[in-house]
Amino acid sequence: MKKLSYIFLSIALIVLSGCADEFLNRPSKTQMDDQNFWSSEQNLRLFVNGAYENYFNGYANSWGQQYAPGVYSSGEMSDDARTVAGTLTNFLTSVPKDNWYRADDTYSGYSGTYWLYRTGAGPWNFGFIRKWNLMIERLDMMKENGVLTDEAYNHWMGVARFLRGFEYYRFVGSFGDVPWYDHVVASTDLDDQYKGRDSRVTVMTHVMEDMDYAIANVRANDGANYINKYVVAAFASRFMLFEGTWEKYHNVSGGTPKTFLEKAVSYAKVVMDSGKYACNTDFRSLFGLETQSGNEAIMFRSYSADLSCTHCIASYCNLAEGQSGYANLAFLKSVRCIDGKPYTASTVAGKDSWALEDMIKTRDSRFEATFWDEPYSGGTSIYCVKFIDRVGPTYTLTGAARPAKYGSMTNTNGYPVIRYAEVLLNYAEAKQELALSYSGSPVTQADIDATINVIRNRPIAPEAAAKGVQKTAPLIISDIADDPMRTSSAYALTHAGVVSDPLLWEIRQERRLEFFMEQVRVLDIRRWGELELMDGNTNPDIMVGSWIDLTKTSSQRLSYNLLFNSDGSRNKSNFGVLKVMHLDGKVVTWSEDIDPAEMVGFRIPNNIKNRNAFGYRNYLEPVCTDVINQYKDAGYSIEQNPGWE
Repeated sequence: MKKLSYIFLSIALIVLSGCADEFLNRPSKTQMDDQNFWSSEQNLRLFVNGAYENYFNGYANSWGQQYAPGVYSSGEMSDDARTVAGTLTNFLTSVPKDNWYRADDTYSGYSGTYWLYRTGAGPWNFGFIRKWNLMIERLDMMKENGVLTDEAYNHWMGVARFLRGFEYYRFVGSFGDVPWYDHVVASTDLDDQYKGRDSRVTVMTHVMEDMDYAIANVRANDGANYINKYVVAAFASRFMLFEGTWEKYHNVSGGTPKTFLEKAVSYAKVVMDSGKYACNTDFRSLFGLETQSGNEAIMFRSYSADLSCTHCIASYCNLAEGQSGYANLAFLKSVRCIDGKPYTASTVAGKDSWALEDMIKTRDSRFEATFWDEPYSGGTSIYCVKFIDRVGPTYTLTGAARPAKYGSMTNTNGYPVIRYAEVLLNYAEAKQELALSYSGSPVTQADIDATINVIRNRPIAPEAAAKGVQKTAPLIISDIADDPMRTSSAYALTHAGVVSDPLLWEIRQERRLEFFMEQVRVLDIRRWGELELMDGNTNPDIMVGSWIDLTKTSSQRLSYNLLFNSDGSRNKSNFGVLKVMHLDGKVVTWSEDIDPAEMVGFRIPNNIKNRNAFGYRNYLEPVCTDVINQYKDAGYSIEQNPGWE
């Protein structure tokens, strides 16, 4: 996908709104409508491009937040590694009365995007499903009229079915059972409009059929960063892994998890066997550069100030802006040391130090690429710089004027919409799930060498190497160290044996680091049935931050400028704000007479409080009262999700 002009979206919306069941007798010669639009392959491209923003958001646009990295979005619950000062963001506790998630700005503005924070999925909205069903029907008409060759017809039919499946994957991700439509619903057919919910198994089976068709027919190359065979296969591996593991860990009635997991493996292999992709770019460059680097991004979204297509996420990684969520101790403990072992089993020198300047040398190289290497004043005192280049944060330190691409909502660094690394991890996880539960072939060392170890062997940025950052050792199946976190009370949750397998656990930890703040973890813990990890009572490490040490002088004064005045005296206005937890669990609060040596430990976020109690019903969102009443007023009924009745 090239830099998209908003005219694409406008044309698509005009076409969508102009589609009626009754056509005018005389076609317009001056305006596009449903009679004269379906006349060329170029028009099909415009119709599809207008919806790219819905599916391939990257950083979103302007101040947009939908599916964007979690450094900015307020009220977000992107994962259990994300902690805020104050009360942790709460789950929905009651059924909303109005159908607020069907607003026009659900995908592009402020108010509607709140719907997406909790699930990483999608709203109860049939607009885009209708769009793709309309395209499918019109493609048949275009072929009959001789507008499209067989090859073009097959390609665009594959694109339409891929995007319909994409929409339904997100729909199911939020609600579970939803009505399935494979045609445009007539305005006069109330039975069809108000049909009941089809089972998620039925819907996702149809999605699988759509993916099969798309992979077989979408062009292998339709231009740089447009939908192609490998883009389809990469996303399809995500969809199938999600459904297969959801059905397994939630014991879905009538589920076929084996089938979906097998598809996840086969779709991932389409990408892996192509030979087109590699993890040959250092991690930070994947997110911080304006142009695509290397061969890891299977689809890359570009931004351009000239086309008024910019975002705000880099500005929340420039050290000048506070972030709405920060990494916590639970996440820090999960990061593997450079010998590939958890810190509890590692033999790396210095692995017991929690100081950020030490952790960047002893932990996986992605840690250094993701975080600033000194404590920060806000939140949990660890600042995410993953989504900006290495130059951007330095302006805050020097005080020099910051270029527009690093500030406000005029950022132009691009985003890898879907990466080869995800495909590799999808493959490894799905194959291990099949081996553990469905008599699949065992995962071999060759499988791990072709997946996790490819990721660990990414290049190290020169700036990171200069700090002493090293590549992480390969994962060796026969030498997996035991990780106490795997069997701790925080992880021995509702579904017994979920993490009993050490290799499966290592695959999951690899995902956790790889996708930090990328709206993946919340989907993962929901599909694994581990939403309890969001509870500070069962997982208290999410209530604690990174290591700070007030006996050290910060050359860059990012952590301590709120506690000391410029002359070195103590800032009394901030007494009682800062708290730390020692290694033995002792909590100490900053005060006028306390010895700074006591202020060495893990930062406890200001006024931190656990989120409200939540339960199993929160795995799915409720069907709002407005939808239920619409069905009732028309003489029909629709079932509510369990626990929300």
